[in-house]
Amino acid sequence: MQISDLPYPDPGVPDARSGPRFLLWLGRGQLGGQLKSLCWGMLHFGGVAGLPYAVGLGVDAVVDREPNRLLLVGGLLVLIGVAISVGDAMLHRTAVTNWITAAARVQQLLARKTAELGSALTRRVAAGEVVAVSTGDVEKIGWFVEAVSRFLAAVFAIVLVCVGLVFYAPDLGVVVAVGVPVIALAALPLLPRATRRADVQREKAGRATELASDTVAGLRVLRGIGGEELFLGRYREASQEVRKAAVRSARMWALISAIQVALPGLLLITVVWYGASLALDGRIAVGELVAAFSAVATLLYPLRHFEEIAMAYSFSRPSAQRAARVLSLTRTDPAERSAPAEPVGEPAAGGDLYDPRTGLLAPAGRFTAVVCGDPDLAGRLAERLGGHPMDEQGGDRDGDGAAGREAQDAPSVLLGGVALDELELDTARRLVLVQDKDPVLLSGTLRELFEVPASGSVDSAAALAAAQCGDVLDALLQSAPDGVDDPMDARITERGRSLSGGQRQRLALARSLVTDPEVLVLDEPTSAVDSHTEARIADGIAALRAGRTTVVLASSPLLLDRADRVVLIDEGTVAAVGTHRELLHREPRYRAVVTRETDEEQRLAGLGMTELEEALTEIEESA
Repeated sequence: MQISDLPYPDPGVPDARSGPRFLLWLGRGQLGGQLKSLCWGMLHFGGVAGLPYAVGLGVDAVVDREPNRLLLVGGLLVLIGVAISVGDAMLHRTAVTNWITAAARVQQLLARKTAELGSALTRRVAAGEVVAVSTGDVEKIGWFVEAVSRFLAAVFAIVLVCVGLVFYAPDLGVVVAVGVPVIALAALPLLPRATRRADVQREKAGRATELASDTVAGLRVLRGIGGEELFLGRYREASQEVRKAAVRSARMWALISAIQVALPGLLLITVVWYGASLALDGRIAVGELVAAFSAVATLLYPLRHFEEIAMAYSFSRPSAQRAARVLSLTRTDPAERSAPAEPVGEPAAGGDLYDPRTGLLAPAGRFTAVVCGDPDLAGRLAERLGGHPMDEQGGDRDGDGAAGREAQDAPSVLLGGVALDELELDTARRLVLVQDKDPVLLSGTLRELFEVPASGSVDSAAALAAAQCGDVLDALLQSAPDGVDDPMDARITERGRSLSGGQRQRLALARSLVTDPEVLVLDEPTSAVDSHTEARIADGIAALRAGRTTVVLASSPLLLDRADRVVLIDEGTVAAVGTHRELLHREPRYRAVVTRETDEEQRLAGLGMTELEEALTEIEESA
């Protein structure tokens, strides 16, 4: 795989059971690139390892006054120089390719997982953690994958130098062969402590970043209550904690670096002292002493890769662990559902939508409104109807508590008798579309906004009209640069920041209507518009979605009055079913949610005329 071939046609199925397993899976997926990098590294480090012996041969040729042999040594040095140069250039090229391709693979996996889970992802994992994994953690993972081949090539060079010295100068070679493994493994006992300190630093840095983002997001409110100095003080304390943790971590890595410098220096001094005594006694030639000295000095270069691979692994392991945690999430998290014996077929068109957990039934081709007293319950119900079963407690993300166990046992939502979470993801998304209460508009032209998978039965003009987007089109056209006459060519800023909340909501609704899915689930689609616009939107949805299954989670009487069927969800189950007017007259719980009645108003509404007069008399007397 070359950089020009990215992205991967298929990034594969990762082994996300743990961080080390994920790193091993990445390495196996790049065996070809790793072998190329290793071969070029062996050429480069082999030239580095052979350089001291060529220098020693040259010194011996000078001492023995043999010009022909010196000429041959000069040619050998030229070949070694070419090997070092070419090997270094290609090693860098292939290693960086491994780095970028590994990072790209992880990013593709994360993007695919984000698309698979949708908005359910941020209910299970903090959004900041997802961003951190897809940016900084991806770089650290790529660093380790890239460093492996260079480390193995460095090990090859070290073994080559030690073995060569044992045969070239046995007396000095034994000293080097014993000392080099000690140097390479000397820092090993310090690595766990260095890793722990690095983990503490990353944890504190993450908390400080989260605190900073929260402070910036709520700065307007903080200024209103005079609390910005308090939160700034907290951020200063958090940043100082990060600084102290970074200093402690740097001290440990500095100690490891010092060991990697001091011990080779001691070995070099030992070799020079011992070799000089051997040369004085005539037991070795001057060329052998020079070769031994040069070999030990050359070893400093490959020995640095032991420190680098240790740092790369210590930093990439927690990063890989976080990436594996995100990639291990499934649509039915945390439940482990057994695969069906046979492939699940697509449900027949016109099937009812049924949620066994709540008992909610949305008949095919009907406009069903759902009323929930708890807005969070409405959001979770919308996710379930879209084929994303989740725990009923937002804090129980890992499914460890009672709510998590209950969610594991909850059956999937059925469409036409077929479980949504057993369908292929593309099929489930095509059949059921869920628009949450905070839809996102991507930057680009309005025409690009409506370039979404759709049946083709609804054009953008009809959807915009049903969503009452006329004033939005006028506003976009007025803010468009000169020469733009069609509002569909007007640009929308990032997340639609130039538009009001109601305008963004209506554009998102029009986008959902254009897709024309078999089942459309809308969570509070008109919460940011005025009552007159809301009434027209309700009529537009009912007209445009005639004959198609539509589920709207709302508590607005204007929307509820247009629905064919209204369902009241109380304490997680269906409590009443009927039309808006029927439920308004006979169901106090429904009336309390829709009309915002107080407890005292509900009590008075349930009294007869005589009892009502007596209650009013009591109220007047007490006043």
